[in-house]
Amino acid sequence: MTIALRYAARSDVGLLREGNEDSAYASGRLLAVADGMGGHAHGEVASSVAIAAMSSLEDDAGDNLLRAIEAAVRDANRRLHEMVGRDPSLKGMGTTLTAMFWSGTQVALVHVGDSRAYLLRNGELYQITHDHTLVQSLVDDGRITAEEAATHPQRSILLRALDGSGEVDPDLSLREAQVGDRYLLCSDGLSGVVSAETLHHTLSTIDDPELVVRTLVDLANRGGGPDNITCVVADVVEVGEGAAFPVTEAAVVGAAGSTLGRPPSPDGVSPGGAAQATMPQPVITDDDDGPVARAAPARPARRRRIWPLLASLGSVVLVGGGLGWYFGNQWLEDQYFVGVRGDEIVVYRGVNTTLGPFELFDTAYNTTVPVSRLGAFQQGQVRDGIPVANVDAGKKKVEELAASARGPGDGTEDKAPDGATPSGEPAATTGPPQGTATPQPTRSR
Repeated sequence: MTIALRYAARSDVGLLREGNEDSAYASGRLLAVADGMGGHAHGEVASSVAIAAMSSLEDDAGDNLLRAIEAAVRDANRRLHEMVGRDPSLKGMGTTLTAMFWSGTQVALVHVGDSRAYLLRNGELYQITHDHTLVQSLVDDGRITAEEAATHPQRSILLRALDGSGEVDPDLSLREAQVGDRYLLCSDGLSGVVSAETLHHTLSTIDDPELVVRTLVDLANRGGGPDNITCVVADVVEVGEGAAFPVTEAAVVGAAGSTLGRPPSPDGVSPGGAAQATMPQPVITDDDDGPVARAAPARPARRRRIWPLLASLGSVVLVGGGLGWYFGNQWLEDQYFVGVRGDEIVVYRGVNTTLGPFELFDTAYNTTVPVSRLGAFQQGQVRDGIPVANVDAGKKKVEELAASARGPGDGTEDKAPDGATPSGEPAATTGPPQGTATPQPTRSR
């Protein structure tokens, strides 16, 4: 049989962001979504570079899909490295990338970051990528539930991204498509706002891919539109013998729409905001009874155990096995909580989390206020970690706790925090506070 992809792509800035750092690409052979980060227009540069590198696959004969798509990802990472070398102001930019490269019914899937790919098959929706995020690693370890991950304050911290700082470690898999399959690739501006149930319903009940992507973007904006929203929807269709399909140009949307020279769409969506097409893939196969992709979410084929080394909170870069692991550049330095060390209340900088033996926090302010002087409820709060806005807010919280611990004649009236002393530069702590920080919805990108 001969198959084709019927596809549509759309990107929207959302309701809260000033610019669009997402990019996407869709054609009869290639689907890709990239979610840039870095601020000051650097995120849109990174995502555009990734999409440009992936678009070079259009000229590949497709003899080895996995090797070709992996080479394109490494080329994108190399380009970002070279750009930062030429312009140090670009340091800190990065992008996620989720892409599918087709040849007949075979498709290579590559994935880095927290953009996602979904498969709708026989009425069931499956997530076929695995998020490279801190909270997903906590879910994998059984430390939090998937429901808790959805509102966890660190849910947008990435463990992998394309940023040019080191070798990239993408997840790669080779799948077999079926006629009737529908694929969704999207940035977390969609998947982080619209529930899986709503995604399932929309993908299952709307036939036209263009109407699907419009509806999904509208749903994300109705949910608050806190981030850029980008999605690609593609249907695997069978092309009847002698059927004529117009050969159309690729759909390039978001930041890459202007970078790669695509004009604005007729409805005014800014550069390459939306596009759709049906392009045949003239590949004949006779494998109607051949193998198909497993109809269940699969773990990535090349996942690694995480044993990073916390180099410094200044740069917030974890290095594990010789590979750079990306975190939001300044985000961790802006997080604070009141916790405990031994029997002393301490103000920490960072997040109340550990990865393996390594801590993602450090001491910002020492006190001599004993946690044992507090009531049982307050002790539990401190041991779980009390999020605060900054060091000063942490000091104020410590003062409140110390005041509540005082009692007439118990000798605590003249104790810290008046005598508390700042620790200066962050220094290693002797042990992590117990428990996990109270989740408070926020985003780092």
